[in-house]
Amino acid sequence: MSNEEEFYDAVTGLDSDESYEGVSEASFKDALVFDSSSQKNNGSVPQENGIKKHRTSLPSPMYSRNNVSFWSILKKCIGLELSKITMPIVFNEPLSFLQRITEYMEHTYLINRACSLSDSIERMQAVAAFAVSAVASQWDRTGKPFNPLLGETYELTREDQGFKLVSEQVSHHPPVSAFHAESLAGDFVFHGSIYPKLKFWGKNVEAEPKGTITLELLKYNEAYTWSNPCCCVHNVILGKLWIEQYGTVEITNHSTGDKCVLNFKPGGMFYKELHKVEGYILDKSKKKHCVIYGKWTECLWSIDPQAYEAHKKSEKKGDNKKQKNEEQDGAENDDADDMPEVQETVSVIPGSTLLWRVDPRPAHSAEMYNFTNFAMSLNELEPGMEAILAPTDCRFRPDIRAMENGNMDEASQEKERLEEKQRAARKERAKNEEEWSTRWFQMGTNPYTGSQGWFYTGGYFNRNYQDLPDIY
Repeated sequence: MSNEEEFYDAVTGLDSDESYEGVSEASFKDALVFDSSSQKNNGSVPQENGIKKHRTSLPSPMYSRNNVSFWSILKKCIGLELSKITMPIVFNEPLSFLQRITEYMEHTYLINRACSLSDSIERMQAVAAFAVSAVASQWDRTGKPFNPLLGETYELTREDQGFKLVSEQVSHHPPVSAFHAESLAGDFVFHGSIYPKLKFWGKNVEAEPKGTITLELLKYNEAYTWSNPCCCVHNVILGKLWIEQYGTVEITNHSTGDKCVLNFKPGGMFYKELHKVEGYILDKSKKKHCVIYGKWTECLWSIDPQAYEAHKKSEKKGDNKKQKNEEQDGAENDDADDMPEVQETVSVIPGSTLLWRVDPRPAHSAEMYNFTNFAMSLNELEPGMEAILAPTDCRFRPDIRAMENGNMDEASQEKERLEEKQRAARKERAKNEEEWSTRWFQMGTNPYTGSQGWFYTGGYFNRNYQDLPDIY
């Protein structure tokens, strides 16, 4: 079977003057819960204080991968793009990539915070926190999401967080996923198209991000754009799997000229920089207004640039005294692919302002593919939803549903059936000289960056689902 016939399987409120002491985001989140008390409740979905409740676990725990050899599959793939390699289902997690990118919305309250702030620098701080929080769910998520079938869709409406989202798999060669989210209150639009390019390098799997993400704050007529950092999964052959994010993320406010430059640092020697994020915000005159620091796995803080530099100078004096001892202690353990057993938390500089803190994962997360509470809910199929969702929605995929229920043999068989069905449909279109036509998105030019992308054409939530492809 040629590569062209292979099924792509992708790895793929605080005010600005509050200090770090005693900070809590609970009150701000509560204030931003969308008021759904007026929404009709037919009794089919559990409710609490008028807000829909979502499940917090999966039907079945994660299947063990201990007896499966990654090396037997990957040893011939060094340097190749992994999207063209068919992988056993045991290496997946029971979510489609369309559902995985929906996890950008887990911390939507940060967008709502940005919409509530009158100062553009403070808005940029909130947007920067949202951009960092969007990758936080990837920590310890070493399973691959299912690559979406061409024409597959996913929708999610969360009244409690005040947004609705629709996504579609718009291309198969290369695999491209487009999404569009908007505020239920009409405050923002968040959209993009993602093409993760993945390669295997002996011990590691590297995911290079492709695609531009755009956030529009409608109240201020502002548009922010950025791309995600690179992601690397270490020790895919032997040892404990762990994930590293690295690279520079530049967020631009195209209305004011403000920029935020964030450096996602690689672990470095002795893992001193592991998970760290550092950056700064500049206005259009290049004046530095604040320094941002933290970890993408934990939290993000902001501080005045002068206070930051003073702290660094003081810190450097102390570091010089213990550097030789650290180098000697770590000389016998310099393999960059070993996972450090102990990770330090962020050292908070006095006077800092908390921008974001990750929500704790459920106690049983390790047995549930390391999902967050938000991720646990993404594939739930609530009573009555079958009559509302498009037939192409991820929730109807039988292979993902079987894996979620712990039926691995059935999941593998269904995955193979769907792959063959997709190949047959592609051959039939080629025979009839037919071009694939997307339904909810079309190719266009991003007006802020000039780059090409896929943009929502509207109409999905009108529930007109005639002439959709039969992909399952």
